[in-house]
Amino acid sequence: MLPEPFATILLVEDEPLIRMATAVELEGAGFQVLQASDAAEAIAMLDREPSIRVIVTDIDMPGDMDGVRLAHTVRHRWPPVHIVVISGRRAPQASDLPEKAVFFAKPCRFTDLNRTLRSFVI
Repeated sequence: MLPEPFATILLVEDEPLIRMATAVELEGAGFQVLQASDAAEAIAMLDREPSIRVIVTDIDMPGDMDGVRLAHTVRHRWPPVHIVVISGRRAPQASDLPEKAVFFAKPCRFTDLNRTLRSFVI
């Protein structure tokens, strides 16, 4: 029997291989992982899944909303949800992100990401 997941994370990444590899790492660390390929899909999941405690989003995604706008939307509509923003192309200023959001540059070390995620949910 598998142990209960540590917490539910919504992973928002448009690149399927990166999303799958990150999800495998997070699941291996004990998290339940839900996956979305863009901001619209992420918002629909947040509306349906009250168990989501953390969102990890890439900045550059297709559609009307990038990861920074998604982060602000999450902070406004779901204030208790913790936010991690990741990008390999641009590094936003702290003032560009919502309050208490954390930024990681790609490629990020999984141990650092895992430590941050655990600090959110302990």
